[in-house]
Amino acid sequence: MRTTYTVKASEIERKWYVVDATGHTLGRLASEVARILRGKHKPIFTPHLDTGDFVIIINADKINVTGKKLLQKKYYRHSDYVGSLKEVSLKDMLDKKPTEVLRHAIKGMLPKNPLGRQMFTKIRIYSGPEHEQQAQQPEVLEIKY
Repeated sequence: MRTTYTVKASEIERKWYVVDATGHTLGRLASEVARILRGKHKPIFTPHLDTGDFVIIINADKINVTGKKLLQKKYYRHSDYVGSLKEVSLKDMLDKKPTEVLRHAIKGMLPKNPLGRQMFTKIRIYSGPEHEQQAQQPEVLEIKY
């Protein structure tokens, strides 16, 4: 009888990748980055372990969206006080906090449990072309979809 190989946490090797968001569509880029963070691109993928790699996203302010999403897509937050519902359009969010747009999209594509929160700590998002992780010697990752 054959058994399925399950990777141990000590055997996981993590890489660092840099993704340039210039010209990419928001949702398509977010789904590819979530796949890398989760580790589904590796043959050792195990659903109950964090087998993913680290991802650095640069130029987050140059992301594209299709259709009328710039004006119609809204982000909501509430402080649990009566009447304190705030809404911000995607256009305003890209002007004020361009990194939060990608952060919100990627977080929604990861598991909603402690494992997903652990995976989400392996991402760094910058609005400009410079990042602080040169010491990790990240590889450039070309996103194709």
